[in-house]
Amino acid sequence: MARSKTKTRTNPIWSFFSSVKLTIVLLIVVAISSVLGTVIPQGEGAVEFARRLGPDLSRILFALGLFDMYHTVWFRLLLACLTLNLVVCSIHRFPSTWKRFSSRPRPDRDKPFERLPEKQSFIVKESLKGTCDRVEHFLRSRFRRIDSTTTETTSSLYMEKGRCSHFGFYLVHLSVLMILIGGFLGSFLGFEGYVNIVEGEQVDTIHLRKGMASLKLGFEVRCDEFTVDFYESGAPKEYRSEISFLVQGREVEKRSLLVNHPVEFRGVTFYQSSYGTVPGKKARLTLSRSASETKEATLEVELGKPVELPGKEGAFRIADIRGDFMRMGPAVLISVRSNQGHEVQFWVFKEHEAIKNRFPGIMDQFPKLNASAFKPYTFHLNAMDSKFYTGLQANRDPGVPFVWLGCFIMVVGFFVTFFASHRRIWVRVSREDEGVRVSVAGNANRNPVGLERELEHLRNRLKALFSP
Repeated sequence: MARSKTKTRTNPIWSFFSSVKLTIVLLIVVAISSVLGTVIPQGEGAVEFARRLGPDLSRILFALGLFDMYHTVWFRLLLACLTLNLVVCSIHRFPSTWKRFSSRPRPDRDKPFERLPEKQSFIVKESLKGTCDRVEHFLRSRFRRIDSTTTETTSSLYMEKGRCSHFGFYLVHLSVLMILIGGFLGSFLGFEGYVNIVEGEQVDTIHLRKGMASLKLGFEVRCDEFTVDFYESGAPKEYRSEISFLVQGREVEKRSLLVNHPVEFRGVTFYQSSYGTVPGKKARLTLSRSASETKEATLEVELGKPVELPGKEGAFRIADIRGDFMRMGPAVLISVRSNQGHEVQFWVFKEHEAIKNRFPGIMDQFPKLNASAFKPYTFHLNAMDSKFYTGLQANRDPGVPFVWLGCFIMVVGFFVTFFASHRRIWVRVSREDEGVRVSVAGNANRNPVGLERELEHLRNRLKALFSP
């Protein structure tokens, strides 16, 4: 009669994700993707880089999302597959690992003592019981747990060290999972943004780099003071922002922010990234009348504040101040209202003569750019107040603690995996014709040289117990 054999059918999905080959392939793909993400500029620098590549290649890279690779769907799916693969591999191999961890062999095994070198044993001229007592007392001072078996002629003892070394690769798996979890948290819950704060002002909103949306911080950031030092060549040497953090209008913390010295507040890290100037609220103007008259008046005018014309024909005010209007330099918008109620608005540029020479006839063609639009006066912009603003980069990445914890666990896991070993040691005390023989044997799952040194050291210590 033929015997029927039942074969257990494994789940193909489980077999696929428990494959070590899949792990190797995924790690290679992640490594190649990370290299591409390092070589190809991400975020702001991508636009300039794409211009140098040409339209066709740039279109392909944009379609693949390589200019913002770490936020693409395919890269997140790749990390998710690697995470699932590590979890399934760990679960799949756990039963066999637990079996090796929990098993304890018999103390009276003969196999470890087969072909034992002569140097691993010695003869004692004492009684069997006395020798066993002294040996066991010494071993119990060095090992936490000892299993023993005693017969009329033999006493066998078993000890072990480093059973937990079987879980070293699980620590490495756990560390990779922690790093991946940190990456997912940073990708989904973190943000990168920027904000410009004028000296003396405060903001509670930043602009996100992705999507150009705005985000409320939940607190205010105020720039109390901004200072910059320059080299003799004119290049910036150091710039510093003195900033305060306010919660519900109340100042709770003051910090100094420098390049490469970020500050953190409520999980948001601020970096000093740039600086610049913005127009203030005052400008110095010179008003001259028609060419037949030589009278001039120099006035310091505040934004929005009306000032009477020197000839009492009406009043004017500065309606707007721009640091770089139409890419033609500093300019102010003058609004003049005559006594008859007629109002005229026109722009006055600081580089008035240079603009006239560069664009001949532009003042006549566009009256709103003509500084002499209100007769008989011609307005001249001498100078304007300016204020520094500090450009801050604001980032929040809740996954950073998980990444650091994962790195620490990985170091521990590698140490346990490569430097720790499970060492099993047997000591046999047996009666022979010439006396009592004490033999030391053992095995280890790795580092046999270290085991050999330990057995030799243990044998010498035991032999020293019986020396005069």
